[in-house]
Amino acid sequence: MQTELTNSKEKFFTKPLAIIFITILIDLIGFGIVIPLLTFYAEEFNATPFHLGLLVASYSLMQFIFSPFLGTLSDKYGRRPLLFISIIGSGIGYLMMGYAGALWMIFAGRILGGITGGNLSIAQAYIADITTKENRAKGMGLFGMAFGLGFILGPVIAGILSPFGHHIPFVFAAVLSFANALMLYFILPESRKFEENNENVKRQSRFAELTEVFQDKRFTTITLQYFLLVTAFSMMTTSFAYYTMYKFGYGVAETGYLLGYVGFLAVLMQGVLFGRLAKRFGEAKLSIFGCLMLVLSFIAIPFVSKDSGGLLALLIGAGCFSLGNSMASPSMTTLASKNADDRDQGKILGIMQSAASLARVIGPLICGVLLNNSLNQVDDTTLMRNFFGAAAIMAIALVVAIYYFSIQRKLKSA
Repeated sequence: MQTELTNSKEKFFTKPLAIIFITILIDLIGFGIVIPLLTFYAEEFNATPFHLGLLVASYSLMQFIFSPFLGTLSDKYGRRPLLFISIIGSGIGYLMMGYAGALWMIFAGRILGGITGGNLSIAQAYIADITTKENRAKGMGLFGMAFGLGFILGPVIAGILSPFGHHIPFVFAAVLSFANALMLYFILPESRKFEENNENVKRQSRFAELTEVFQDKRFTTITLQYFLLVTAFSMMTTSFAYYTMYKFGYGVAETGYLLGYVGFLAVLMQGVLFGRLAKRFGEAKLSIFGCLMLVLSFIAIPFVSKDSGGLLALLIGAGCFSLGNSMASPSMTTLASKNADDRDQGKILGIMQSAASLARVIGPLICGVLLNNSLNQVDDTTLMRNFFGAAAIMAIALVVAIYYFSIQRKLKSA
């Protein structure tokens, strides 16, 4: 069995890697189903915009706290059992939400989903186990492809199933999770090589990891920029369903199709354009361009409505969201990786993900406060201040990106 796992010099896309690809894809389809649906579903239980911010933040907070713990357990007991348990937990969380009779049950489902939501980091560790250093980048690229496809298919599936009832997509996500868990249990081999008896490096807490950022000026700058980007972008995604509902009268279906369109553009741009543009202009310049695009689109989108610009303007604005994020986000992670020693790649990218996880807690909380008016409702003013707030955060990220570019130029000319 281990021969099948490690013989990647002869064959890259092995059966275990194919199963992990499907696992990640199904996991992200479930996550993508929730994004356009949660706002409309929570409103059935009289949730306010502030409640929505708490719902989104609670999932990210639990993931932030428990992902390192699940990763440590996977080092000790193996990837396969922890993947199985975490995916079963996700399925139960979806069922709790689908059959919720009160708002607290939706919160409970999201919290459980966040606690068991470390399966993506375990899947990444599995890929690292079964690929050689030469194939590691290809394996992680496969991870990114599954990630992107999940974000395309999930919202579209939510749009297709929601007319049959807002609970149906959650039940569908649960069935997918349980089917995924069965596939893992019966087919997926274990990747962890316990016989090697390597000394495990003691994992640090997320907060301890983040303090290490400040030891290197360039990495500090990149991580701050990435944190600001994810904070602002999570404010947009949290409020997007409210925006389409209020400005265009859209429901789950239309919002899901729009988010699928954004995901499709992101996969296209990152898979086709980013590599070529990075070779020509460099990641630092692309990072600046991406931040600028997000600032401008966040400022412009509140003025777009059914009677002002219509669907065409909305598609252009959503395309600008996707373009800006597709240029800025991979530029920052690439720059962080290039500035790190080969031995520190995992730690460096782990710190970046820690910063992103924390941002996905803070962004929705800010959004929940800014979206809420005195009547616990969304209006033109609250939408404008939320998107303008996201634009202000991205403006700071833009300044940081320009500062990083100046540091890089000085180092090259020295």
